[in-house]
Amino acid sequence: MLRNILLASLIGLAATSQAQNAGKTVRPNIVFIYTDDQRFDALSVVQQEQGTKARFPWFSTPNLDKLANEGVRFRNAFVINSLCSPSRSTLLNSRYNHLNGIANNHTGLADTTVTYATELRKAGYNTAFFGKWHMGNETGKRPGFDYSASFVGQGKYFDCPIEVNGKVQPSQGWVDDVSTTNAIDYIRANKDKTFLVSLAFKSGHGPFQPPVRHQETYAKVTLTEPVNDGNIFPYKGQIDTGKPNNANATNAKGGTWTEKNEQRIRNYFGALKGVDENVGRVLKTLDSLGLDNNTVVIFSSDNGFFFGEHDLGDKRAAYEESIRIPLLVRYPARFPKGKKIDKIVLNLDAAPSFLDLAGVKAPASFQGKSWVPLIEDKAKDWRTSFLYEYFYERGFATPTIKAVRTENSKLILYPGEEGWSELYDLSKDPGETSNLYQSKEGEKLKTQLQAELAKQEKAVGYVNPDYADPRPLDENGKYVRPRAQVIP
Repeated sequence: MLRNILLASLIGLAATSQAQNAGKTVRPNIVFIYTDDQRFDALSVVQQEQGTKARFPWFSTPNLDKLANEGVRFRNAFVINSLCSPSRSTLLNSRYNHLNGIANNHTGLADTTVTYATELRKAGYNTAFFGKWHMGNETGKRPGFDYSASFVGQGKYFDCPIEVNGKVQPSQGWVDDVSTTNAIDYIRANKDKTFLVSLAFKSGHGPFQPPVRHQETYAKVTLTEPVNDGNIFPYKGQIDTGKPNNANATNAKGGTWTEKNEQRIRNYFGALKGVDENVGRVLKTLDSLGLDNNTVVIFSSDNGFFFGEHDLGDKRAAYEESIRIPLLVRYPARFPKGKKIDKIVLNLDAAPSFLDLAGVKAPASFQGKSWVPLIEDKAKDWRTSFLYEYFYERGFATPTIKAVRTENSKLILYPGEEGWSELYDLSKDPGETSNLYQSKEGEKLKTQLQAELAKQEKAVGYVNPDYADPRPLDENGKYVRPRAQVIP
């Protein structure tokens, strides 16, 4: 009898609670995890999808695949500038780099007054940042976050000093393991609060140093050369380097596909294997605390990376391997499982999406769009193209780039160097192997994309910013083509 009375009371309390919360949106926790230089295809779920065309079929990421299978995978996610600091600044403040003050890797982010962190903090979120900040060599507590355990600049893979709220403390072990432990400790301590956790890994930035447990994981796998390795970037041979252009060449046919370069690939994927394990640690923590259902987990990267495609071994250039990134989103309480979206989304969209998830209006300064309506099939007039920009950076070979990428084509321009211009029909040539810019076949497409580029420039207020590195000039005021960085 007593048991029935208690049961009835509990049911009544639950009904009352549901009635009180009817029409109210429960704000989710947000965990944003992102890597460095991770190619869009550096996920085993993508390798499996590519089938016989997969270049890295031996790479396994079970925890990231779990995110994809239990959530949403965006198959056409891009960055608007394929460089670490510029991309990371865009993730924070949803602004193009010609406007937000970060056009290279050695400048600090001066304007941090309006970011996803500041706005979520105003809305009552407990905000924390862990890992790689990398806005130049900025030190101190990370702006917009209540708590931070981060390192300066690139840091180092092993025993990296960590600034906890700006105060330097030693650490032991592989840096991404350390950052993950710090993030997990924060989640446990704040499990009864609404939190935002940003966890930024150093992997897979060079020099690639996987954790000890994965230093031999891919030692014996068979490496495959890229199918488009012979399609050379147009400014190769036009650059006055004075030495081998190792920053831009890992091409087998060109004779530089060396044992050293093969080891770099093995180490890169060994490091990302460690990332996958750390993502698994975060997911298990959320599960164990009963937070998984109402926590949005977002996984992405700051840009892609070349391993021989177009004879390149860096990023920066506007080809697919550089500008495409992974983007996975899991939110069990609201989003479907296993959904794939092919619409174009950008790193510009991260900040407004986080605010949308929290029910917070995006500030007028944000230039991106929330991808939440895409997931829920409510999006109207979604983008079909975007502007890509890169500004010459001291010590690197890549010249200033201005490009437009549509759903099935791409135009790449190098201001001041019209002879280098490129045009690709991606529907027929996804590897960007046939430059149509000077061809009769490409005339119509070129005209269309030139108009679209002008439209996109106007829409985002494109300028060549005065804080970009100046193009080097000789004593006669003539442009001296940039010298390449040589990777040791």
